[in-house]
Formats: sequence, structure tokens, C-alpha cells
Amino acid sequence: MEPDRAERAALPDPALVVLIGPSGSGKSTWAADRYRSPEIVSSDGLRAIVGSGEHDLDASADAFAVLDQIVAARAGRGLTTVIDTLGLDPQRRAGYLEIARWARLPAVAVIFDTDQATCRNRNRSRDQPVPAQVLTAQLHRMRGMAAEAGAEGWDQVLRVENRAARGPSAADRAGPQSDRATPADKGPAGSSQPEFILQLSRFDWGDDPAAWLKAVAQAAAEAGFRGLALMDHLIQIPQVGRAWEPIPEPLVTLGMLAGLETGLRLGTLVTPVTFRAPGVLAKSVATLDVLSGGRAFCGIGAGWWDREHAAFGLRFPSARERLDHLEAAIETVRALWQPGTKAYRGDRVQLPETTCYPRPVSAIPILVGGSGERRTLQIAARLGDGCNLPSDLEVLDRKLPVLRDHCRAAGRDLANMQVTVLDVPVIGRSREHVAALVERLRGRSGAAAFARRHHAGLAADHLARYRQLAERGVSTIFVALPDLTGPDDLARLAPVIAALA
Repeated sequence: MEPDRAERAALPDPALVVLIGPSGSGKSTWAADRYRSPEIVSSDGLRAIVGSGEHDLDASADAFAVLDQIVAARAGRGLTTVIDTLGLDPQRRAGYLEIARWARLPAVAVIFDTDQATCRNRNRSRDQPVPAQVLTAQLHRMRGMAAEAGAEGWDQVLRVENRAARGPSAADRAGPQSDRATPADKGPAGSSQPEFILQLSRFDWGDDPAAWLKAVAQAAAEAGFRGLALMDHLIQIPQVGRAWEPIPEPLVTLGMLAGLETGLRLGTLVTPVTFRAPGVLAKSVATLDVLSGGRAFCGIGAGWWDREHAAFGLRFPSARERLDHLEAAIETVRALWQPGTKAYRGDRVQLPETTCYPRPVSAIPILVGGSGERRTLQIAARLGDGCNLPSDLEVLDRKLPVLRDHCRAAGRDLANMQVTVLDVPVIGRSREHVAALVERLRGRSGAAAFARRHHAGLAADHLARYRQLAERGVSTIFVALPDLTGPDDLARLAPVIAALA
């Protein structure tokens, strides 16, 4: 594999990263700027632990034995591991590659192409410099390292240049990687960018629920969100919190938020058809549209959780019946939102009259939630204005062709249909903050598995992923922050939304 410029290439995360460079080439500084200290395994640091100091060469064998044990343990848990040694020994590099393959982690070699004068100057300035002849041997060993590492089978080979004659680059002057997204982060000109809607699923509202909800809605608008959605559940779901935590009735809550001058679109994601009679749902959403000045949308699905139905005395039909109800509900809602009061006779629904006032003041979009390929996606293609799918790229790539086929069978073009996704990201201000959030939220899940499932990272990491969603035709990204406690938490998403505006 040909080496890439490190400043141009995105580093996979989690990954096993091996640093390769002579003494004084800047490996430790580079790693400290990009990774948390627990993610970096340093032979010098371990010599200081098992020996008398970083330069205690008599302790090298013990230090590397401990290093290998740490690398294997972290990689086995799927955790990012940065190996900060000289990296010049091809046998040790082969061993690290084997560990990465065993752990199913991307393997990255980072080559530090630092000029000899810089290495020697840095070495002379140290309290205990490496002997000159030793450094000369290391520099000699670096010749042809790019080609050597490129032939070893790494998933990525990156080069970091450091030339004494060259002034600091813009990236160097900016300092370590941060979660700031700048206008330069925007996608190609003319590309279609998604809009963002905040989905509220947690309600850490303390003693003043109304004030908390208003503050969150206002902060969402300030951060650039275009709408606000609420889950529709009767008991808090285990994927989000504990059963005794509050989860408000969404249409009542959205009615209160409709009175705020935020300009946010308002709706549910999604309402189970088993909770309300379709006509009552049509009435409620039409009223929300009127009160909000035409900002309502209607997310609707078949429902899935039997526990909440049993607890509230609601019938929980079979999956087939629920999907039949979904078709009938969409048909009923559309009939009651049409002008006039005449009778309606359709495929599944017959109404003696369609007297439903107030009428909506806008064309309320109906988003069908669910990803069942045989039936749910077919219903979305025939009857919905949009379809809400998982945000995982691999899953989305499987579902979109199926949805496209259903649209074609229904005489529709998928390009004229809204494709939306629900994303539950962990977004931190720094790598340390990301790690702390993962540790706090993961429960009994392994840290690596939880981080992977929620794409844990900085704002810039999510920006690249959201661009990939846009490239697949996703028009709206519903975002539910699993760590949301109040309005201040939404500021972490503002740079992403601004960059994709």
C-alpha cells in the first residue's frame, strides 16, 4: 500500500496504530495531540515503570514484555491502541499486524519522515540524548521505510513530514485536532445537504419540566436544528433509560412547544398505530399543524413493544395485523385531511363523512418508521411521503435498494421520496470527553462495542459520516443524544449542522 499524507488521511477509530520513526522525529508529540494518554502504549514510559527511568535500557526486555501484554489486552477489547516505540523492527511490526488481524482492528502504520537535522537538534536538546552513532543507525534504517511498510499489509500507511526548512503549516498552527468544523469542511458545491431534527427521548427535566422543554427547544433552534421530534412511548424504553424515568405524552408536549417562536417543525418519531384510533390521530396532528402555523409532521409505525401495551390495557395484535392497521391508518389520516366533508370509500377504509376541522394549514408529511423489507418498506413506498431507516451505513445500503424496488413497483421514484434516518451519536468535546461519555453510558456493553454502535467521536468524525448519509440520498437526520441532560449539550452539534448548511 502506498503511504498517504497523514494530514490528508482519516485515521480509523478504533484501530491499532504503530508509530515508526527515529528518536526526535516527533512521534510522542504527534500521538499526544491526537489520542488520550491511556490509548498510547510507550516503551519509554514502561521502562520508567519497570526500571529506573525512561532511559534504563537494562529494563527494555521487561518493558516490551509488558507492552506486548497491554497491546494484546486492549486490542482484544476492540480499543484504540497507539504503539509508541521506534517501530523499526520488522518482526515486531509483523507481530502487531497479527494482533490487529486477530482482534479485527484496522492496522495503521504512521511513518515520521523527519529530516535528519531536526532529529539531531532535538536529540541534543534532551537531558539524556541518544548516542550520536545510535541515532545515525536509526536514520539510516529509515531509508526506504515507506516502501518496506507499504509491502507489509497494513490497512493504511500514513506519512508525517517534518522539515526544518519549512515553516509551520496551517494545521500545525491550529494545534491538535479539535471538534471544530470550519467552512472548509463543507461538501462539494451544489451537493444536497441533509437537515437535522432533534429527537427527544430522554427527559432530565428536574422540577420544572415545561421550562426544561422550552430551553431545549430554543437551544435546538439556535444550534441550527430544523425541527424537534418526540418518541411516542407509554413507558421509557430500555434502550434509552429506566422504566420509572419520565416520558411525556408527545402530542400534548408538542402542543405546548408549538407556542414558542422557534420555527421548528414538530412531530413524532414515531407514533404506533396501536395507541390511538387513526381518526383521533388525524385530528390531533391537524390541530398541531394549525397551532404551529404549518410546521407539523407525522411519523407513524406499526409499534413493537408488547410491555407498554399490556401495562396500559391496549391490545397488541400480531405483526401482520399491526401492518394492516398501519395501511388503514395512513389511508384514514389522508382522507380526513382532504378538503370537503364527503364520504370516503377506499381500499381498507370506509368513512360516512370526512368532517375534520380544523384542517391542516400545510401538506403534512407522513413518515413511515420501520425497516421490514417485505411489508413495511412496501407500505412506505406506496403510502408514505418518507421512510425512516437506521443510520448505520451497512444497513442503509441493504435497505435502500429494497425501498427503491418497492417504489418502482408502486410507480414512484425514490428520488421524490424523503429518506430519513434516526442517529444516536456520542459526540464529545475531546477524546477524553468521548471516552468519559462512553464509560458512563455503556452499562453492561463493552466500551468498544458501545462506541462503535454509537459512532463515538468528535464533531468532525460525525461530519464525515453525515456526508456519507447525504451521498446516499438521506434528506433528514433525526439526532437523539444519549447523554442529553439540558440545552447546553446541543452546542456540540452546532459545528456539524453549520458545516452542512
